[in-house]
Amino acid sequence: MNWEQLLSLKRFGDIKKRPRIGQDETRLGFEVDFDRIIFSSAFRSLQDKTQVIPLSETDFVHTRLTHSIEVSVVGRTLGRRVGKVLLERHPNLVELGYTFNDFGAIVAAASVTHDIGNPPFGHSGEKAIGEYFKTGKGLQYKAKLSDKQYQDLVDFEGNANGFKILTESREGISGGLRLCYATLGAFLKYPKESLPKKPTNHIVDKKYGFFQSDKEAFLDVVTELGMKPKNAESNSFYRHPLAYLVEAADDICYTIIDFEDGINLGLIDEDYALEYMSKLIHGINRDKYYALQHTKDRTAYLRAIAINALIDEAVTIFLKNEEGILNGDFKNSLLDKCKYEAQINDIIKISIDKIYKSKEVLEKEVAGYRIIGDLLDVFITAINNNFENNNSNYDNLLVNLMPQEYVSQSVSQYDRIMAVCTYVSRMSDSYAIRLRRKIFGNIF
Repeated sequence: MNWEQLLSLKRFGDIKKRPRIGQDETRLGFEVDFDRIIFSSAFRSLQDKTQVIPLSETDFVHTRLTHSIEVSVVGRTLGRRVGKVLLERHPNLVELGYTFNDFGAIVAAASVTHDIGNPPFGHSGEKAIGEYFKTGKGLQYKAKLSDKQYQDLVDFEGNANGFKILTESREGISGGLRLCYATLGAFLKYPKESLPKKPTNHIVDKKYGFFQSDKEAFLDVVTELGMKPKNAESNSFYRHPLAYLVEAADDICYTIIDFEDGINLGLIDEDYALEYMSKLIHGINRDKYYALQHTKDRTAYLRAIAINALIDEAVTIFLKNEEGILNGDFKNSLLDKCKYEAQINDIIKISIDKIYKSKEVLEKEVAGYRIIGDLLDVFITAINNNFENNNSNYDNLLVNLMPQEYVSQSVSQYDRIMAVCTYVSRMSDSYAIRLRRKIFGNIF
């Protein structure tokens, strides 16, 4: 892979390429991507979607929206620092007009969208959609779908759903948000389809990145960017290099900030903060730490130092392995084999035990399973009955309740189901709860 092609400014839906020279220097193409994302309805819905604690009653806890913004801030720093060195290594990019801010803008835009496809109730929402088709009433559709289409549903993936949101055309709108191909490439952490599932231990095979309904769009992006094929038969490709930085930004934030949330909520003893963070970072000013009067101030101090240390490490590893990353030979995430690997794993382990498995989280995740399953069932049934002209008055009411862009009249069972899944996945946590109550007669 080569950087000139990987930094394509062509927008999804364009016919011609766009040159870097001649761009408006006050608002570059990659910066426009960030702005379009921030103003999108899909991004706004993240303000009421779970990051760690579903439907928390405190305003401190991070939502998907605040998490995504923080990841984009870290991502921008990673991109700029890497970009500065890459421009020294590849002077032809300077001649073409690229700056280190371009790298920062691409990674920031891709980072701020990294969770845009996540359904309500966090990762349990993805599992809830999958379980509906694997063991629930949705199992009845298996015989009507191809193996890959069915796998899209039973392993419903927020990353693939995000790609759909960013690229899917609607009536009067071609190419979704019409982002630059470079941004879309950096967004694709898992550039493969749902089958075969985890064929190797390479990081790109950990999950999948597009639904069968969006294969044409995916192939257009990876072809334009010159992303290296991994397995042509299964539409599997090696990553756009900047996807490693997007992943690192997310890994840094959820490792450190989820831990911080747990401490401030009282789920993790504050003593753990200094114990575990001091293993991760060196040079903590203990006098300054103990001089801070409030727990959230002390944990914020440790969080800032820890994030800076991990940014340094991620940049070093990326630049050291640039050639292997471009060739597809780098098989791990940037932080998987860093010098802080053991410390990061310790922090994640205690977060799993104390936060992710806490009673508050588990109770609301269980409720989320039921809510999502019920919504999928009533809307898929109504859409299918409507398509077959076998709809009842109740079905008509449900179809009219849905936004028209999700009311699919496709002859494909897969397309109709996927439209409903997209609709449900874009709901906020609170809206999903309210809608289920109304549909099942509990309107107060």
